[in-house]
Amino acid sequence: GYEGEKGYHGTPSGIDNTAATFGGLLRFQRTDTDPIFLKKALKEPIRIVYASTGITASTTTVVGDVRAKKDADPEWFDALLQQYLEIVDKGEKAVEEGNMQDLGALMDKNHALLQQLTVSCKELDDLVDAARAAGAIGAKMSGTGRGGLMLALTPTEEIQNKVAEALQKIAPQVWRTSFS
Repeated sequence: GYEGEKGYHGTPSGIDNTAATFGGLLRFQRTDTDPIFLKKALKEPIRIVYASTGITASTTTVVGDVRAKKDADPEWFDALLQQYLEIVDKGEKAVEEGNMQDLGALMDKNHALLQQLTVSCKELDDLVDAARAAGAIGAKMSGTGRGGLMLALTPTEEIQNKVAEALQKIAPQVWRTSFS
C-alpha cells in the first residue's frame, strides 16, 4: 500500500510508490480495489528534461478545488475527462509505436487541459513555453500542479541539452534523464 502518502496527500494515487518500485515506463490505473499497472516496453530511449518551479502546493487543496469544479459543473468536467481519456489512449499508442512527435503533441494537449482545470500556474506555463521554444517536442506540468514540476520530451541528446540549458536560466532546479 501507500499508507505513508495519505497523511500528506490525503488521497494519493499510488503511482509514486509504484513507479519508484518498478522503474521504467508504467501504465497505471487507479481502481476501486487494487491499482492496475503494466510495465511498457519502448522502441527507443525517451529523453526527458524536468524543471521545478520551486513552488510547493498542497495536493489536498488542489484536489479539493478540482472536486469543487467537478461538482459545480459536471457536464464541463465530464467533457474535459473524455478529452483526457482520449489523450491517454493516443499517448499509449504513440509510446508503443515509438512515435515521439505524436507523444509530444499529446503532452501539449494535456497541458492545455490542465490549464482549463486550473491546476497549472504562470510559473509552470513559463517553463513549458521555454522548453518548447528551446526545441522540446512536447511539454506539460506534472504532479499536483500550481507549482512543482514540468517535463519536456526531447528527441535527441543534443536537444535535451539545449532545453535543459534554457530551463536552467529560469528554473531553480533542472534534471535530465532518459529511460528505455
